Amino acid sequence: MQTADYARHVFTASTAFRQIPTAGIEDSVRARLRRQAALCEPGRSFRILIWEGALSALTCPREVMAAHRLVSVIGIDTVEFGIIPFYAQLCRSPGNGFWIYDRRLVIVETLSTEMWLDDEENLALYDRAWGWLADSGHGRLSRPTGRRMRTGMAGQILSWVTSCREGTDG
Repeated sequence: MQTADYARHVFTASTAFRQIPTAGIEDSVRARLRRQAALCEPGRSFRILIWEGALSALTCPREVMAAHRLVSVIGIDTVEFGIIPFYAQLCRSPGNGFWIYDRRLVIVETLSTEMWLDDEENLALYDRAWGWLADSGHGRLSRPTGRRMRTGMAGQILSWVTSCREGTDG
């Protein structure tokens, strides 16, 4: 879901913020891109839920963000994609980004660490958090539509994905 440039920018910004050496950034970029290949593997399924603000905030240069492939997963039969809109009434704030893997592992990212949680209590807690957040996005995962998504960076990304699929320059 990320281009090499986008991932590189994320890793570079993170190492600068944490004041740690930048050696290994290219290895991290390659590893992230390799992991993304699973999105297209037959027999796998993914449910992706993201806050609308994450599509609109410029966390890297505009040209890198415009090329970001985040929404390019829309239409892949192994991926369900949903957006929690700005105006959604949230049951609770998500706090940190997290990923649930086959209801056997939860990975939570904080500013300083990545936690791997595999105990039943945490699996149930994050599964419930996912459900609450998904309900905030109107309970279903689908292609984002509407005027709000056609404007701003999110709209630019969607336009770029569409033009790539249609073979135009966008």
